Amino acid sequence: MLQAIGLTSTSRPSTPPLVDDLTFEARPGNVTALLGHPGSGKTTALRLMLELEPGRGVTYFRGRPLHRIAHPGREVGVLLGDVPGNPSRTVRNQLRMLCAAAGVPSARADAMLEVVGIAGLRDQRLGSLSLGMERRVALASALLADPCTLLLDEPSAGLSPRERGWLHGLLRGHASLGGAVLFTTSDAKEAARNADRVITIEAGRLIADQDAADFTRTRLRPRVAVRTPHAARLADVLGREARAAQRAVEIVAESGNRLSVYGSNCAEVGEAAFRHGVLVHQLADETGDAGSGSAAVPVPPARTAAGPGAAAEAAAAADPEGAPGFSRQARPRRPDSAVRRVGGPLRPVRYELLRVFGTATPVLTAALVVVASVLTALALARAGHTPQNRLLAAWPELLPLPPAALGAGLLGALAFGEEYRYPALAADRGTVPRRMGLLAAKLGVCAALALLLGALAVAADAAALAFVFDGGPLRAPARWFSPAASWAGLLIGCAWAGVLASGVFRSATAGLAAVLAVPVMVVPLVRRVLEGSSAYPVTGLAPRLRGLTWVQWLPEADRVLLGALRVMAQPVGTALVLSLTVLLCAYGFTGLRSRVRW
Repeated sequence: MLQAIGLTSTSRPSTPPLVDDLTFEARPGNVTALLGHPGSGKTTALRLMLELEPGRGVTYFRGRPLHRIAHPGREVGVLLGDVPGNPSRTVRNQLRMLCAAAGVPSARADAMLEVVGIAGLRDQRLGSLSLGMERRVALASALLADPCTLLLDEPSAGLSPRERGWLHGLLRGHASLGGAVLFTTSDAKEAARNADRVITIEAGRLIADQDAADFTRTRLRPRVAVRTPHAARLADVLGREARAAQRAVEIVAESGNRLSVYGSNCAEVGEAAFRHGVLVHQLADETGDAGSGSAAVPVPPARTAAGPGAAAEAAAAADPEGAPGFSRQARPRRPDSAVRRVGGPLRPVRYELLRVFGTATPVLTAALVVVASVLTALALARAGHTPQNRLLAAWPELLPLPPAALGAGLLGALAFGEEYRYPALAADRGTVPRRMGLLAAKLGVCAALALLLGALAVAADAAALAFVFDGGPLRAPARWFSPAASWAGLLIGCAWAGVLASGVFRSATAGLAAVLAVPVMVVPLVRRVLEGSSAYPVTGLAPRLRGLTWVQWLPEADRVLLGALRVMAQPVGTALVLSLTVLLCAYGFTGLRSRVRW
C-alpha cells in the first residue's frame, strides 16, 4: 500500500505551490494513474513522495516513510526523467552498477535485460539508444531489486502504440503479482485504458479519485470506431436513422476513411450498414476523449469533427504480448522478493568502483593530466630556477594547483555530481543517499585514484626530463618522505574537497570550483592569519604527545607526525584542512536537514 498524505511543495513568494495538500493512495495489486495536464504538478508530487523536493507531507510505503526504510531501492522502483544514465556507459555496465547499489547479484542485470527485451543491446552505449530502448533500460533499472512499488513519471511519453502496449502489459504483470504501480500521464484515454484507478489533479490539488470504470463513464465518452471506404454514405445513413428514431447521435469524421460514432453501439451501426449495403472494414467499441474539434459532415442534427486516429492506436496497443521482447516467464516475481541480497560493508565500494570504471572518464582524465604535467615540467626545466619538488609536480608559481591536483579534484567532483546529473540512486533517499558507507567509499576510492594519478604524473615528468635533458635537472633527493607526504596530502585533499563540495552543491562544476577556491581564495586568507608568530611551536610536540598516551609508539612515528604537522602548518595545507572541515560540516548539515519532514 502506498499512501501519500498532505503533500505540499514549498512555494515561492507570490506564487502558489505546485502541489497543494495532495492526498491519495495506490493499492497493491492495482495499477494507479496520476492524471493531469502538463504543469499540473504530477512530477513534483512524485519527487515529494521520494523526498527529492522540499515541502510538507509524508508518503508511506507499506506503512513506512522512505527515510525509515533500510534499503529504499528494494522497496521502490523509480523512473524519473528521460535520461537513464551517463551516455558513455554501456547498458550492461549501467545495470551492474545499479545492482551493486541495490545489493543484488550482478547476474540480475542480464536477467532484467531479458525481461525488457534488449539483451542484444547490452554492449550498446546509452547515448546511442532510441527513446523506446532508453525507456526499456529505465524500466529494467526500476525492476532490478524486484521492488514492491513502482513510481513512473510519464513512462509512455514519446513511445509508439506497440511499445505503449508492451509497457503497460509489463506493469499489469507486476501488479498482478501483488505490487503497487503508480504512473503519471496527461492522456485521459491512456489512464482509462490501462489503470484500475485514476487520480486526477489540477493545479496541484486533487480533483477526483475514481475507479477506471467510473472515470470512463463520467469523464470520457464511449464511441464506435468504424472504418469503411464509403464513410460519407455511412455517415448519411446513420444520421437519417438517428433522426427518424429521434436519438442523439454524433458522428465524427476521422482522418481517411474512419468514423467515430457517439451515442450508438456496434450492433446498431453494423445493422444499419448491412441494411443499406455499406461495406465495413472495422467495427469496434472504444473510449473517446471528452470533446473534439470540428470538421463538419453535413448530416444534421448529428455533428462531426476531425480528431486523432485513436482506432488504430487502440488496436495496436491492445496486444501487448505481441510486442518484441515481451517475456511472460520473466515478469517480476512478487512484492516480497526472493531475489538474493548481496550486503556487507564492501557493497558501496563495489558500487563506486563500477561507477568510476564504467566509463572512460578516469582514463581520459589521467591521459590529459599526464600530458599537461609533462609539458609543464619541460617548460619549467627549460626556464630554470625551479625547485626539484615543484619541477616533478609540474607546479609553477603562476598556477594555483598542479595538473595532477586539478585532475584529482575533477574525479572527486564527478563522484557525486554525475549522480545528480544522472540520478542513478533516485529511490535511495534522493539522488544521493546520505549514508556514511557510501561517503566513505567515495572518499576512499577517490583518494586511491588521486594517489595513482599523482604517481603517474611524477613518474612521467621524471621520465620526460631524463629523456629530454639527459637527467640534468634531476638529482637524488636527500629527504624524500616529507615532500612525498605533502604531495599525497595535496592530492587527497583536492579529491576530497571535490567529493564533498559536489555532494553539498549537487553539481560537479561546483565541486571543481570549490577545489580551485582553496588556493585562490582560502590560501591568501590563511597567509594573513599566519603572518604573526605562532604561540605553539611544533618543535618538541611529538615527545609531549608520546608522554600523554598510554601506548608507546615507535620513534619513526615521530617523523611521520612532524611531517604531517609541517604540511598542515603550510598555507595550502591549512587551507585544505579548513575547507574540508567546512565542507564536511555542510554535508552533514544538508543530510540532517533533508531528514526533517513535516
